Amino acid sequence: MFDWDDLKPFLAVAEHHSMIAAARSLGLSQSTVQRRLAELERRIGRALVVRHPAGYRLTEDGLSLLPMAQKVARAVAELQQHLDDTARDLDGVVRVTCPEPLVPRIVGSGLLDAFQVRYPRLRVEFVTSDRYLDLAQGEADVAFRSGDTDDELVGRKIAESLWAIYASPDYLERHGRPAMLGDLGRHALVGLESALASHRMLIWLADVAPGAHFAVRNNSVLGLVSAVRSGAGIGPLPTALGDADDGLVRIFGPIPELTRSWRILAHPDLRHTPRIAAFFDFIVENKAALKAIFTG
Repeated sequence: MFDWDDLKPFLAVAEHHSMIAAARSLGLSQSTVQRRLAELERRIGRALVVRHPAGYRLTEDGLSLLPMAQKVARAVAELQQHLDDTARDLDGVVRVTCPEPLVPRIVGSGLLDAFQVRYPRLRVEFVTSDRYLDLAQGEADVAFRSGDTDDELVGRKIAESLWAIYASPDYLERHGRPAMLGDLGRHALVGLESALASHRMLIWLADVAPGAHFAVRNNSVLGLVSAVRSGAGIGPLPTALGDADDGLVRIFGPIPELTRSWRILAHPDLRHTPRIAAFFDFIVENKAALKAIFTG
């Protein structure tokens, strides 16, 4: 068996009658063209070209294969043209909801610039909120979320959501550094407000530091970062934010109990509409580049 790439050296040699010219047209080395052509001949069990003083010529088997290979090349070119035309026809807005701290990290990564180059008529609009927006009700088109998700939504994992325990240098100088997790109960803590009691952070803190004093409670991650940086107390934070902040020191972690997966999500009724599919598939294609953004 062979794929489309196996035919390119054969077609190039058939057109140019020269390994050097064929390699130049493909942007490859002469040795690479020779090796790939030899591999194609080995796979199909036939010699396709033969060397002559005036250059390379096709064998009878090569001549019989040439029209079919050219037909494949035309079909691939038509497919690529169709995909290019479709990309140019895509326009509109993709509304993306995610935690507020992610927005500057995504924008600053250059990822959206690359998306804009590929889809110049599509715009990405961020919609942030302290609550999960309802994709089924059209409050957003695509969501980046970690932890438990709505079973109605469809998505793909793109990174890990890691949390660790941080404090400010000033806090550690004034109160000392806890030697183990069990010592957290003797320190002032920073955490989410009690209205978010079901959040895994508060459940975990209640387990490792029962009855601990909370110096600050907040309903947003940015608020937690600010409170810990101020020296008000020790608190769990996403590593993507905590490790990037010079005003914070990681004390423990990552904490396995707080680890979840980051996913890109969409409603199944909209997942394959062209503009949303374009963004969704672009993100999945570039998920390796997202690790620094979402995980740190």
